[in-house]
Amino acid sequence: MIRTSKNRNEITLQLAEIFREHGFEGTTLAVITKATGIGKSSLYHFFPGGKEEMADAVLSHINAWFQDCVFGPLADADSPSEGIEKMLDHVDAYFKSGRRLCIVGVFATSETRDRFSTQVGQFFERWRDAIVATLGKTGLPDEEVAAFALEVLVSVQGGLVVARAVDDCTAFTKTIAKLRFSLAKLLTTHQ
Repeated sequence: MIRTSKNRNEITLQLAEIFREHGFEGTTLAVITKATGIGKSSLYHFFPGGKEEMADAVLSHINAWFQDCVFGPLADADSPSEGIEKMLDHVDAYFKSGRRLCIVGVFATSETRDRFSTQVGQFFERWRDAIVATLGKTGLPDEEVAAFALEVLVSVQGGLVVARAVDDCTAFTKTIAKLRFSLAKLLTTHQ
């Protein structure tokens, strides 16, 4: 039996990268034990519910990160444009300028979607709603605010997929730059 001095949070961070790389279905216990160096019994000690509980822990960790680095700053920003800019900065850093896939997106587009549909749906709804609430403070028309929020979600997820598919991170960095331009244009046309 392999003993570990790691805690559940450290293992969850490792699991996030494993799920990001292999998806839910491709992440077997053999893959996990090899990548983490942690034996099956230790994994079940930390995650008695097995791989499902591991995925839940990863999704919870991602939600907590987004709460701290995206949703919170959007709500607390001094101005809506500052909030959106900070969000884009954090998103760019989190996804390593397109070199890191979104696990929630991976789960949403795989056979796993139905299994985690509640968490996946809530994640994107919270993100959209946070953008809408922030831009709603500007007095912009609701339909334009909703359209921009959807543009952010679609652009970020699409930019990540394209960057990975063509092995060119500039696809993502250009997406972030385009969102910044769209935000500036949206705000200046309604001043």
